[in-house]
Amino acid sequence: MQPLNLPTYTFKIKSKENNYAIFDIIRKKYMVLTPEEWVRQHIVHYLIEEKKYPISLIAVEKKLTINNLTKRTDVLVFNTLGLPEIIVECKAPSVKITQATFDQIARYNLKLKANYLIVTNGLTHYFCKMDLENECYVFLENIPNYANNS
Repeated sequence: MQPLNLPTYTFKIKSKENNYAIFDIIRKKYMVLTPEEWVRQHIVHYLIEEKKYPISLIAVEKKLTINNLTKRTDVLVFNTLGLPEIIVECKAPSVKITQATFDQIARYNLKLKANYLIVTNGLTHYFCKMDLENECYVFLENIPNYANNS
């Protein structure tokens, strides 16, 4: 897999039925190692190891229903009250981040009302804080560490 613009982590990877699988510490099982999964696993480890978010507050591929359609958030981080704090949308490194990507995460956030959004393809990252009063997002250099946010 290609190197990403994130710190490097040690992953459990195994060969499985002519594919590779990567161990997801949140779902506690091996997942097919696609380029998007590679990005997802890096961002999960980034949130845990660099930003110090507890594993217990992180969900991966959490279902939500929007207009009677089932969707899944790539990564969802909750606060200590169990409310959505951060939504992460991951794309494969080959996928350019476009307005459509922001529209997708914004639709999810109409329902979830998280305080922060992250959009990444592993190479380019966008960190946003929601400004609910003005109904827009403000771009940030990064998201706060868990200790500064809890």
